[in-house]
Amino acid sequence: MNPRRPAALALAAALLTLLALSGCAATASKTSAPGTSAPTPAVLAVDEHAGGSTLKAAVGTTLTLALHSTYWSAATSSAPDVVAPTGTPTTAPSPSCRPGGGCGTVTTTFTARAPGTAHLTATRTSCGEARECPPDQRTYEVTVEVTG
Repeated sequence: MNPRRPAALALAAALLTLLALSGCAATASKTSAPGTSAPTPAVLAVDEHAGGSTLKAAVGTTLTLALHSTYWSAATSSAPDVVAPTGTPTTAPSPSCRPGGGCGTVTTTFTARAPGTAHLTATRTSCGEARECPPDQRTYEVTVEVTG
């Protein structure tokens, strides 16, 4: 039996649980808080499964992008006046990961600031311990269309 198989199965189960809890939203909407007429900003959580897609968000929406490998760079915005980073990106290695395994997440939070379009991108060169990524797996990008 491959000694990495139980770890890979555990990681897959953890990712599926995380995805189920986060909802992997593809669009954001505004909702009103009980007893108020003003809409509250939405929160949009996405991960690598949203790569290549276009997300729609309203001004004020918080976007949290979590990529599930510590080999990824922190995501950046092509148009910070439209979608701006909020705070400092975080890297959270998995406590059960072997050194050099890349297990964990790199999370960057953004705020939709103004109507327009922005591309959130991240890069990596390694797809595993001493394993170079093929060209089609080196870049992550998601397009965010912000409406007023």
